[in-house]
Amino acid sequence: MIERALQGNSKYWSWIFFLSGLIGIGFIAYIYQLSYGLGVTGMSRDVSWGVYIAQFTYLVGVAASAVMLVIPMYLHNYKKYGKVVIFGEFLAIAAVTMCMLFIIVDIGQPQRVLNVILHPTPNSILFWDMIVLNGYLLINIIVGWNTLLADKKDVPPAGWVKFFIYLSIPWAVSIHTVTAFLYAGLPGRHLWLTAIMAPRFLASAFASGPSLLILLLLLVKQFSKRFDPGYDAIQSLAKTVCYAMIINIFFLFMEFFTAYYSNIPGHIHGLEYLFFGMDGKDNLVPFMRVSLLFGFSGVAILLVPALRRNLKILAVACALIFMGTYIDKGVGLVIGGFVPNPFENITEYYPTLPELAITIAIWSIGALILTILYKIAISVRDEGEYLEHHGVEVEKSDEHHAIAHH
Repeated sequence: MIERALQGNSKYWSWIFFLSGLIGIGFIAYIYQLSYGLGVTGMSRDVSWGVYIAQFTYLVGVAASAVMLVIPMYLHNYKKYGKVVIFGEFLAIAAVTMCMLFIIVDIGQPQRVLNVILHPTPNSILFWDMIVLNGYLLINIIVGWNTLLADKKDVPPAGWVKFFIYLSIPWAVSIHTVTAFLYAGLPGRHLWLTAIMAPRFLASAFASGPSLLILLLLLVKQFSKRFDPGYDAIQSLAKTVCYAMIINIFFLFMEFFTAYYSNIPGHIHGLEYLFFGMDGKDNLVPFMRVSLLFGFSGVAILLVPALRRNLKILAVACALIFMGTYIDKGVGLVIGGFVPNPFENITEYYPTLPELAITIAIWSIGALILTILYKIAISVRDEGEYLEHHGVEVEKSDEHHAIAHH
C-alpha cells in the first residue's frame, strides 16, 4: 500500500515539496544549533524549557485524543466511527513522532537520549515518559496498519489486533498523565503544583485532538473523490469537543479560585503574570486573553445545535478551540511555570529565529507523515467505496438482464 503515497496530482506534490522545503530550512537551523549549542535559543537559566517542550506537551494531548474514537468504536460498538477511527490512529502516530523530535532538539546533543536507555532510572518520571511514548507509538502503528489492511480486504481486523486496540485505551491516558506528572511533581513551580494537572491535561487533550481531527476529516471529505467520514460521526466528535472544552475551562477557573481565595502569593503570581502582567512585564497577556476568547467562542458555537450542524461554522468553532487550547497549553503553561522564578524575579522568554525554524520544521515533518498516511488511507477507502458502488451497479445490471430475459 505504500506505493499509493507516490501517486497524486500537482496539488498533492506541491504540498509535499512545500513541507520538504520547510523541513530543509529547519534542518539547517538545527545544524546551527548543534554547532553553537542551546545558547542560540531564547532559553536561559530561569526559563530552561521553551517552545520545544511546550510543543511536546501540547502534542502529547493530540496523540492521546485518539482514544475518544477507540472507546466508542470498540467498547460500545458505535459503528459510525468505523470510517474515521483509522484517521485518529494515524494522527496519533504523527503527533507522537513530533513529540519525540521536540525532546531530541531540546536536549541539545541528541546522543544524550541514550542515557535514558543505557542508564534506566525507574524512579524518574522522564524514564516512564520514554516508555509510554514509545509504547503508544508502536501500538498505534500496529493497530493502524493492520486495521487498514483489513479494510483493504474488506474483512474485520485479526483477533490478535484486538488486544492492542484495548491496550491503547489505558495507554493513551497514561501518556498524558505521565506528562502531567513531569510538571505537577516540581514543588518549586507553583503554577504546576496542583493535583488536577493531569485531569486538566486530559480535558484539554480531549478538546484539542478531536477538534483537529474534525478539521482534518473535513479536508479529507473535500479532497477525496468518494470517501465521506459521515455526518453523524463528525457531529458526535463535535459534542465530545464541546463537553471536554467546558470541563477544561471549569478546571482553569478552579485554579483561579484556589490561588486567589487562598491568597497564597506563589500560586497567584503565575496566573497574574499570564493573564494580567507583573511589574510591567506582560508579553503573554494578549495571547492568554485571546486563548480565553477563542475557548468561550468555540464552546458557544458548539452548544447551539443549528450552528454545530453547519459544517462551515463547525470548522470555525473547531479552529477556535484548537488555537485556544494551543495557546493555553502550548505557550502559556510551560512559560508561566518559570515566570516569575522562585526568587520572584521576572525573566521573560522570547523564542529566537532558529527555534522557530526548527519548530516549524518538526510540525512540517508531522504534517508530511500525516499526509502520506492519510493519502494511503483515503486511496484504500476510495477504492473500497468504488468497488462497493460498482458491485451494486453490476448486481442491478445482472438483475435487469435476468428480468428482461425472463
